[in-house]
Amino acid sequence: MVKAFLKLPAVVVHGRGQAEWALRVAAGRPLLLVSAHGAALNAGPAWFKAVLDQAAAAHPGAPFQAALDCAAAPGATLAALRAGFKLVIFDMAHPAAASVLGAAAEAGAEVLGTRPAALDMAGLDPRRRDDERRIAALFATVPPQDQPT
Repeated sequence: MVKAFLKLPAVVVHGRGQAEWALRVAAGRPLLLVSAHGAALNAGPAWFKAVLDQAAAAHPGAPFQAALDCAAAPGATLAALRAGFKLVIFDMAHPAAASVLGAAAEAGAEVLGTRPAALDMAGLDPRRRDDERRIAALFATVPPQDQPT
């Protein structure tokens, strides 16, 4: 069975501006905001949580899920779970995978062994109409939601 969050249009965001842009263009449609690869190691879970909180504050009620990429770092993954992330990406080939899965289950979180397919916003610019249309097309087939998922 495919998890519901994996059916959502997904975008990789590298900061608050991109997260806010994605929520604005989604216009009430649910989406999955994915961190950059290994973001839990570079910026840390608190940074990505702050990015998400600020984007959500700028777009109250915007329905989204978030996935923090922890690469092959069990410590960063546990920190992400402690920070409240309910969806983390972790390299399941790591010897600590069973422990990470156990901790995730206790926290009511999901662990993805691979990154979901997503549009990376790294090279996109909100001032370019083609980029705006490219992101909008990602959400075109998803109906708007009244409540967050």
